[in-house]
Amino acid sequence: MQDNSHAEILVVDDDAMSRRVLGQLLSSTGYNCRVCKDGVEALESIHDKPPSVLLLDFDMPGLNGAEVLRRLRSDEDPAIAQIPAIMLTAHGSEQSEVSCLQAGADDFVTKPVNSSVLRARIETQIRLRSMRRQLERQNDELEKWRHDLERDLAAARLTQQSLIPQKSLLLPGWQLATYYRPVIQVGGDIYGWLRMRDGRILFWIADGTGHGAAAALLTTLAKLLFHYGSLDHDSPASLMEGVDNDFRSIFGARSFMTAMCVALDPATGQAQVVGAGHPPLLVVRHDGTTKSVPSVAPPLGLLKRTAFNETLIDLEPGDAFLLYTDGLFRWKNDEGHQVTPRQLEKVLDHSAPSAEALLKPIVAHIAPANSATAAPDDVAAIAVRREDPR
Repeated sequence: MQDNSHAEILVVDDDAMSRRVLGQLLSSTGYNCRVCKDGVEALESIHDKPPSVLLLDFDMPGLNGAEVLRRLRSDEDPAIAQIPAIMLTAHGSEQSEVSCLQAGADDFVTKPVNSSVLRARIETQIRLRSMRRQLERQNDELEKWRHDLERDLAAARLTQQSLIPQKSLLLPGWQLATYYRPVIQVGGDIYGWLRMRDGRILFWIADGTGHGAAAALLTTLAKLLFHYGSLDHDSPASLMEGVDNDFRSIFGARSFMTAMCVALDPATGQAQVVGAGHPPLLVVRHDGTTKSVPSVAPPLGLLKRTAFNETLIDLEPGDAFLLYTDGLFRWKNDEGHQVTPRQLEKVLDHSAPSAEALLKPIVAHIAPANSATAAPDDVAAIAVRREDPR
């Protein structure tokens, strides 16, 4: 049985006998009961102390029940505007019922009042009010959680932005263009470049498992592993092996990431490519041809390997290479089909006069910024082009 000891019912009726009968009935049921003789007195009493439920006579001189309810429902205080109200009416017609509900009543009871019906409807309104308050508390908690999450994501975004190069690499004779677009504030893609001990420039890109904050933590680790690995290793293959071993020792094959790196000698245009589960490197030749360099090794962190294979490429003036994550292949075209590596190659402009001119049309075609479709995956890309002095 429902505990009514803390529920207070305000009875508003211009008939003294009705007030007395209803007051005794509700008090005997366990409710705390207050009574008012008219609408003006009711409004004052409600503003002084809002009841749990309002039992309001429809037909009263002066302010009738409908006018009292209209004033309550327009009150700026939600605790008053949302008080459950049951209208008492002596008319059992359909029009009377409609009038009660249009006035803002939550329910109605016809006179003479059936005590069982009245108690049931009061208890229903008290339960609904309790459920509404519980829902409001849950909404408040969700809003706080959302606010805290957005604050944490904003902080994570600033942290991740500090890991991704904000300034282009100044490399005489070479041009560089980059693109980064996470699904939310932070993502699982990351890229960078660093100078190896022998003077070569290592361009690297990685894609961690999943999306969001968890994947963003992997990008932080990737940045550290590639940075410190470059201090201990002389070749991209040994560097990738070191990153793989460190990554697997931390996560024990419970997580993984794909990666690819290119060790470029800017003086000769010769480069060594190593990939681990990553989409193929695309070499865009100035003569209109395209070379695809696939990843031979599995993603980092999955299997123990003794060595990684290097693929040698030579970049002539006007040639370029493209590093990117598989987010480019998650987008769908107007027909609903995902972009394929072959379709990506068709978008390449072999005559592009700069790295930016090469990369920009690719992104605009495959992952348009004004697309009505939400980004299906994080996207990152690096285009590096050897300048043509002609």
